[in-house]
Amino acid sequence: MFYLEIKYAHMAFAVVSIALLAVRFSWSLTAPERLRATWVRILPHANDTLLLACAIYLMTATRQYPFVQGWLTAKFFALLVYIALGNIALKRARTPARKVTAAIMAGGIFAYIVVVAFTKRALPL
Repeated sequence: MFYLEIKYAHMAFAVVSIALLAVRFSWSLTAPERLRATWVRILPHANDTLLLACAIYLMTATRQYPFVQGWLTAKFFALLVYIALGNIALKRARTPARKVTAAIMAGGIFAYIVVVAFTKRALPL
């Protein structure tokens, strides 16, 4: 029940996640004071929590789980890499060049996650 609605919500939260990363990354280079706004500190976490909740619902509804389904395992590990690269791009990198490199890599990992989601293949060649 509500499978399609949750699936589309999951997809929407994913788009919002990458958009928020892009905005925060841009601000980290051009207007770091904007990153201190309360909504900027709360909204990405709230969105990502809803994204994860939808993912858990979809996994249980379809009975497809990471470490059982290869493509979901790939998405799981890619998500961890995406989170780490986003953290580097926003907080850990000390130079603009490293921030840009981490942000581009995070975008690439996000694209990989989307392709895996649509193809249901860990190596979508």
